[in-house]
Amino acid sequence: MTMNPELAKPGSSLSVPSVQELAKKPLKEVPPRYVRTDEDSPIISHSNPLPQVPVIDMQKLSSQQELEKLHYACKGWGFFQLINHGVSTSLVEKVKMEVQEFSNLPMEERKKLWQKSDEIEGFGQAFVVSEEQKLNWGDMFYMITLPTYLRKPHLFPNLPITLRFFICIYQ
Repeated sequence: MTMNPELAKPGSSLSVPSVQELAKKPLKEVPPRYVRTDEDSPIISHSNPLPQVPVIDMQKLSSQQELEKLHYACKGWGFFQLINHGVSTSLVEKVKMEVQEFSNLPMEERKKLWQKSDEIEGFGQAFVVSEEQKLNWGDMFYMITLPTYLRKPHLFPNLPITLRFFICIYQ
């Protein structure tokens, strides 16, 4: 059996260029790989507002109704806003600021955290399984933090010290 070289191995991701670096170049149009014609465009009007992101109240998670909302949010949306979680606003703001600074690191620093071939963890785009796959116009950082033995040794030490601190303290 031969493997198609344009397909990623299970549990890995194909390497793709940094979207931040692509966006710095003068582009006359968005590269075709990033044009999403496979999704319906949202219809925006004053009479038909956009749907609201599901909001889950952590203090009510023992109720059947809130559990059903959580199930719907995970299955139908893939994400949700969590309220009444007990994390201080100042800590959330500090983490947001650190993540923003992290995403603004120079490319030389981000390369230390770049995905290695045949892995999904690191900076770039994870879960790229084929050369024809449509991609989102944005980079991401994906890292397994627990259990600690699954951490990639080349990633954790290269994170900014404050992000390492947040990962160690708040998991």
